[in-house]
Amino acid sequence: MPSPDRPGALNWALITLLGVIWGTAFMGVSLALDGFGPWWVTAGRTTLAAILLGGLAAATGQGVTHLSGGRAWAFSTAIGLGAIALPFSLLSWGLTQVPSAFAGVAMGAVPLLVLPLVAVFSPEEGIGPRRILGVGLGFVGLVILVGPGALDSGTLVGRMACIGAACCYAGGSVLTRRAPPMPPLGFAAATLIIASLALVPLALWQEGVPRMGSAPAMAALIYVALFPTALATFIRIRVITTAGSLFMSLTSYMVPVWAVLFGVTLMNEALPPQLFWALALILIGIGISQSRALSAMRRKS
Repeated sequence: MPSPDRPGALNWALITLLGVIWGTAFMGVSLALDGFGPWWVTAGRTTLAAILLGGLAAATGQGVTHLSGGRAWAFSTAIGLGAIALPFSLLSWGLTQVPSAFAGVAMGAVPLLVLPLVAVFSPEEGIGPRRILGVGLGFVGLVILVGPGALDSGTLVGRMACIGAACCYAGGSVLTRRAPPMPPLGFAAATLIIASLALVPLALWQEGVPRMGSAPAMAALIYVALFPTALATFIRIRVITTAGSLFMSLTSYMVPVWAVLFGVTLMNEALPPQLFWALALILIGIGISQSRALSAMRRKS
């Protein structure tokens, strides 16, 4: 069975896939914003994802009705509100005040924020000098990638909103790890349903009833709902419950790299000259933090 010390090849593949999926989310959201307001993009992607996962969970016998007991629903509610609805809202507002580069740095701080939470609430994952050094190197690589000037950009409240979103994601990872055993599809669907119940009224309050956007904007919104929201939520829960929240947080270093690569190849953006130095530091950091797991995989092969 996978564990924080030995996450296994499947979990490595899943966090790599998550990096790719979340790396395309920036483009998808940008296209969706051409036809919808930011609050309806957030509420729309969450609601569509909740409908999809809810139906899929019911069809496979893992529906939300199988979440029995108040403890299961308490964790689902806390994660839905605190790790989906709240950070989505903070980022939607924060990105109106700061550049996306600063938001990328804030999201890259998730592994650093997860470290003390894991040490207190999930000690079985194991925290030591090796993992602390690896996480620190990865963060330095991320700062090099986006540029240190991003740290001084935007308003103070906008920066605090992005940092608050990162704190929500870190706390949500540990909460997911401590949640009672639940069907993974039903668990993911429940968190999204609860988040959508909070976000739709907020979108109505902020932007009123949405108007139908253009076909490209609608297609982008559906894409963001299906992959960076629905599929990613399910994968995230699977990885955290089997390999741990610290292992899952390594995705935060992969997402900006994929976002830059997609921007260069699909959007004709300029290749950052510091990309390869940053990528080297990120990969070294991941290698150091997961050296025991990588050694176990080599011995097994």
